[in-house]
Amino acid sequence: MTANELRAKFIEFFKSKNHAEISGQSLIPENDPSVLFTTAGMHPLVPYLLGEGHPAGTRLTDYQKCIRTGDIDEVGDTSHLTCFEMLGNWSLGDYFKKEAIAFSYEFLTSEKWLALDPRKISVTVFEGDENAPRDDEAAECWKSVGMSEDKIAFLPASDNWWAAGPTGPCGPDTEIFYWVGEGIPPEGSNKKTDSANWMEIWNNVFMQFNRKDEHTLEPLPKKNVDTGMGLERTNCILQGKTSVYLTEVFQPIIAEIERLASYTYGADEAKDTSVRIIADHTRAAVFILGDQRGVSPSNLGAGYVLRRLIRRAVRHGMKLGIEKNFLAQVASAVIENFKNAYPELEQNKEKIFSELNAEEDRFRLTLKNGEAEFSRILPNLLKNPKKEISGKVAFRLYDTFGFPLELTEELAAENGFTVDKEGFKEAEKKHQEASKSLDAGQAKGGLAEQSEITTKYHTATHLLHQALAEVLGDEVAQKGSNINNERMRFDFTFGRPMTAEEIARVEKIVNEKIKEDLPVTMEILPLEKAKESGARALFTNKYGEDVKVYTIGTAENWFSKEVCGGPHVQHTAQIGDFKITKEQSSSAGVRRIRAVISGGLPLDK
Repeated sequence: MTANELRAKFIEFFKSKNHAEISGQSLIPENDPSVLFTTAGMHPLVPYLLGEGHPAGTRLTDYQKCIRTGDIDEVGDTSHLTCFEMLGNWSLGDYFKKEAIAFSYEFLTSEKWLALDPRKISVTVFEGDENAPRDDEAAECWKSVGMSEDKIAFLPASDNWWAAGPTGPCGPDTEIFYWVGEGIPPEGSNKKTDSANWMEIWNNVFMQFNRKDEHTLEPLPKKNVDTGMGLERTNCILQGKTSVYLTEVFQPIIAEIERLASYTYGADEAKDTSVRIIADHTRAAVFILGDQRGVSPSNLGAGYVLRRLIRRAVRHGMKLGIEKNFLAQVASAVIENFKNAYPELEQNKEKIFSELNAEEDRFRLTLKNGEAEFSRILPNLLKNPKKEISGKVAFRLYDTFGFPLELTEELAAENGFTVDKEGFKEAEKKHQEASKSLDAGQAKGGLAEQSEITTKYHTATHLLHQALAEVLGDEVAQKGSNINNERMRFDFTFGRPMTAEEIARVEKIVNEKIKEDLPVTMEILPLEKAKESGARALFTNKYGEDVKVYTIGTAENWFSKEVCGGPHVQHTAQIGDFKITKEQSSSAGVRRIRAVISGGLPLDK
């Protein structure tokens, strides 16, 4: 079974169980500043998991592209990925554990669907602690579908408890594993007794509690189910492969790298590692650049992660002996492989190619600058009686100048030096810890605080978007926004800096609409009907899919109308005073506005 077939079968199965297929969303979260990228399939569904009604109903299914950045440096082995796909199904206050577990088991084992061997499946459930009881309900649900008791392992909260954060929705989960060892698993073997041979493929989260504080849980009146299946891992298992890189997800990409490097994958483990890094990082870069809200390489946030991915791929291309720009050619193989599932990649391919070429050029120049910096500090290094370059200096060459440790070692050796590699690792570890704090909780988190102030900021982005279009013209299109409790950031397409007069006019229009106290209303329409009504639909949705349309103003005389998931104020006077604090470049052809709001009326309860 191919990845495309698995993706289609998953959606077909859950549609047969009365789930509505919804569109996967952008890799760049719009309303969650706690993470740089969409890290799980549930991420775009945050407002609905917190209680908002979804236009498609209470049973949903989709496939979602995701990026996780916590282990970039581990990518290169046979299993880690930066970019991956999640297959998901959700119940928003509809069914719960019994149905969710039955659905999972049927899809995995039925001859009509994946037909996996039930003897090779084991599961974990929550063992209970001082805060919450053991999840015997989930265990009994597994037994009722035929799971033998020895294949059910009870594990602690660190393994089988999901939480949005220190407070808020939380609950036990049950994880599903498949045996990847030789033959049939021995009797009594499960995740608790043998971790090496059991690969996790699916996780069902049961949001049944609200955490009030560290020791207080209260039952949620409306319980949700949130599941996620890793497409690449499951695909690998279905094909009996030992690595995701041996499946058709990666083989066409690897074939192009082999051609460019005149190398055959499998001949040398060190070179194979470089091939895997190039394949994963190029795929991730293509998905980020080709996204409907895609960012460009930069020194901040998501753009910095993208730059790091591209430059690490280029460095490993150099290790394989590829001397000229090559990532655009590898990217072409990625686009060809994924354009049917993600048509935005084909639509944005020229941007993808130009951004990759430009960043390769910048990196090669950076390497020259790094060599010049090394030459500049060499006289001082020669005074060091230890004949050793400190780890701190080596890391500064890497972090500031993009100069890889191996090149520093080569230049050091040419001049009779060694490099303090342990000191370099220590400096790198401190830097990574600081970076990871940005992604705190990303693997299981993603439910950012939906506070009153962020709700006001969100509606303000709609007013700003329309005001920009009125002042600057139709070339303005939103490229992304980021909101927290202190400010809003709004990126939009425009080819030059705004004048002071234009900024003042935009700010004045927004404040006028706030003072007019316009109503903010929502209706649910099919996507094509929403567009016909004049609503902006910024990002890709499936044809015929029902969407939420938020209108600011009256039905006959509206100021702004957009397809959006919310949350929003009920009338514009609730927003308060709007002030643009900065207008600057974000990337080529994209401008960025920062703004703050203050005051305003309280939200209606």
